[in-house]
Amino acid sequence: MTSKSSPHDLPDVSGLSIAVLGGTGDQGRGLARRFAMAGHEVILGSRSAERAQAVAAELGEGLPVRGMDNAGAAEAGDVVIVAVPWDGHRALLESLKDVLAGKIVVDCVNPLGFDKRGAYALPVEEGSAAEQAAAILPDSRVVAAFHHVSAVLLLDPEVEKVDLDVLVLGDDREATDVVRALAARIPGVRGVYGGRLRNAHQVEAFTANLISINRRYKAHAGIRITDI
Repeated sequence: MTSKSSPHDLPDVSGLSIAVLGGTGDQGRGLARRFAMAGHEVILGSRSAERAQAVAAELGEGLPVRGMDNAGAAEAGDVVIVAVPWDGHRALLESLKDVLAGKIVVDCVNPLGFDKRGAYALPVEEGSAAEQAAAILPDSRVVAAFHHVSAVLLLDPEVEKVDLDVLVLGDDREATDVVRALAARIPGVRGVYGGRLRNAHQVEAFTANLISINRRYKAHAGIRITDI
């Protein structure tokens, strides 16, 4: 009889290179720094290769980080994280459709608006940013993850472990397992499967709640899932 694998089993992802599109923003820089500290080759992508190279140098001497334009980074990475502002999400992915074919694409974009009452979720025609990515990139393996990670904590050299569960959603089980394993490369973080891609909307939208929590309590709150 063949035993079933445990849902806690993770693949070995230590040799994967990671491209971060929009890697010069706070979230992109934070994720890039932590993955580089874990030993991954990281390629920062930006509209300006020069800007990406400068930010890569700022992240720390000796870390395996380099900068390129977004197209070059997308081509170079084994796994590609999309961390661009929402208003540039569609156009960037449409421009990189062919380059991203066959790759695991991790979308961590939160479609949010802000007014005097705070942050709120924006409507997305496809349902969510991740579903928009999947519609634009039919030949890519789109996964939603890393929506609730505090860039402040990722970038803080005094923070050795990040107390957080990362919800990972997608329709390709192997791809979600890879991304869960990548999340676990950040000390203190667990990658937790959170369902199919069609459920990404509420995960993205919950970021607005976390922003409200953090403003009220002057914190960098994340989430933990109990009993697993």
